[in-house]
Amino acid sequence: MELDRPFLRLPFQFDAARLGEEVQALAEAAWLPHPSGLEGNSAVPLVSINGELKDGFDGQMAPTSYLLDAPYLLQVVASFNEVVARSRLMRLAPGAVVQEHVDFNYHWYSRVRIHVPIITEPTVRFFCGADEVHMAAGEAWLFDSWRRHRVINGSANERIHLVIDLAGSAAFWHMVRRVQRGEASSGPQSKPFEPDLNPELTTERFPFAPVMAPGEMSAMVAELLDDCRANKANDADMLEYYHDVLFDLVHDWRRQWSLYGLTPEGIAGYQGLLQRTRSALKENPRVLVTQSNGVGINPIILQRILGAALQPRRATEFATGRS
Repeated sequence: MELDRPFLRLPFQFDAARLGEEVQALAEAAWLPHPSGLEGNSAVPLVSINGELKDGFDGQMAPTSYLLDAPYLLQVVASFNEVVARSRLMRLAPGAVVQEHVDFNYHWYSRVRIHVPIITEPTVRFFCGADEVHMAAGEAWLFDSWRRHRVINGSANERIHLVIDLAGSAAFWHMVRRVQRGEASSGPQSKPFEPDLNPELTTERFPFAPVMAPGEMSAMVAELLDDCRANKANDADMLEYYHDVLFDLVHDWRRQWSLYGLTPEGIAGYQGLLQRTRSALKENPRVLVTQSNGVGINPIILQRILGAALQPRRATEFATGRS
């Protein structure tokens, strides 16, 4: 995450009324309940695994029929000229709340989420870190999902946002840095509906590697440990213990990688290293806590590192370029 603040408005303005027409044309059956059962929270998949009605992250992404049948939604998603990851329409019922949380699984390690509000009111409030904003209809926003964040729909109506996940090219992050430095143009660039435009959408093909590269694992481990060291309330001996556990994994993972790479012969060895590391984690999930957002170290290790390090079913995709 390269944001220097909780929220950043991007220099674009979309036609919220036109987007609203396309959203309102969707059948109620298009709206799927939240995978964790969060009350008042539903979504329409727009970019998903193989374009199917799935909620996962770890497969080849493609536009769904809902996106392909909505020409302006497609134009908006494609307008950023980026490789798009899982993206959706997200709806909050009147009075619904998204409780405070942090996005720390592997998907978010290298991706951000763009919010384009479509149907909203000033009483819809987004909180991130110490800041609070209302994202107005048709605007485009980034926020730092590594900080604690929550949403309140304080209105008597539904709130619907288009959310677009992406990692971002150099051009995208140059644009972000220009906005952060105050170097952007005087006003947002209007992006109206173009009836004759049928853009080509580029979507992620390889969001997960079959085997996490040793360098990526090492970088995540070092970053997590540095974050915990910055919290002076953490026990020094426990910091040393977790350093040894995690770098034992990194070193032996690199050894296994150098012998087997992505080949099936190495799978059992990789699995053994992951299990050894899981078994070494202390029972208390908050035995160490990050300084940046107050999250316990174990859930981050389990979701961001161990849960993403080995995806052998992805090996065929890497070998053939097809899922």
